[in-house]
Amino acid sequence: MSGQDYVKNPAYSEPETPGLPPSDMVLDPQRSALVVIDPQNDFLHETGVAWGVVGESVMEHNVVQHLEDLFKAAKSASLPVFISPHYYYPHDHRWKFEGALEKVMHSIGMFDRPGALDVTGLEGSGADFVDRYKSYINDGKTVIASPHKVYGPEQNDLVLQLRKQHIDQVILAGMSANLCVESHMRALLEAGFEVAVVKNATAGAIIPEGDGYLAALVNFRMMANAVWSTKKAVEMMKALENSEIRRSA
Repeated sequence: MSGQDYVKNPAYSEPETPGLPPSDMVLDPQRSALVVIDPQNDFLHETGVAWGVVGESVMEHNVVQHLEDLFKAAKSASLPVFISPHYYYPHDHRWKFEGALEKVMHSIGMFDRPGALDVTGLEGSGADFVDRYKSYINDGKTVIASPHKVYGPEQNDLVLQLRKQHIDQVILAGMSANLCVESHMRALLEAGFEVAVVKNATAGAIIPEGDGYLAALVNFRMMANAVWSTKKAVEMMKALENSEIRRSA
């Protein structure tokens, strides 16, 4: 599926006459990386606790396959890969106040683990990474940041890990569009990063209050340095494979 192939909602398609200038973002292999948010079962597997509200969007945009396409292309191009995961521990359930979606996530046990240093029951759980991504994530090279707790990376070490590798260009994908992905985009932009969001490697909840994916797409277009389809992002990374300048391992 290309960035132009949406059929369910015409609002997802690119405008015939754009009002915003085109992107001129070009990847530099010395300072770019793929960042994937929450590639976890609770969002991306049909048994996940959020599947009832995000599954339709995940399937429409073929997110599970597109994320694997991005992982594969990044590894082939020797681009660093970073994961910003979401975990909740028992002490997080003692928060004294919560936003609407926080209340939902805590009530359904989303991303739950028994403790920060306890991986009991993690394998195959909703908090675990999707199986088909594990060979890319567990290769000894991918950086798994500490967990973010609400939506953005302000409370984890993602920015520190990126800065320590002299990375200031980010290809951003994962779940979910108007929550963690948009919040990561905003935080990274404010921190001086150049950010390309992969629009069909994310999805959002569809609930009576609205379409989370559409809400995010509007802001991606207005704020990101680039909004690419998976096909475009893969092409950009593949172009680096033949580059004379390659990032050192």
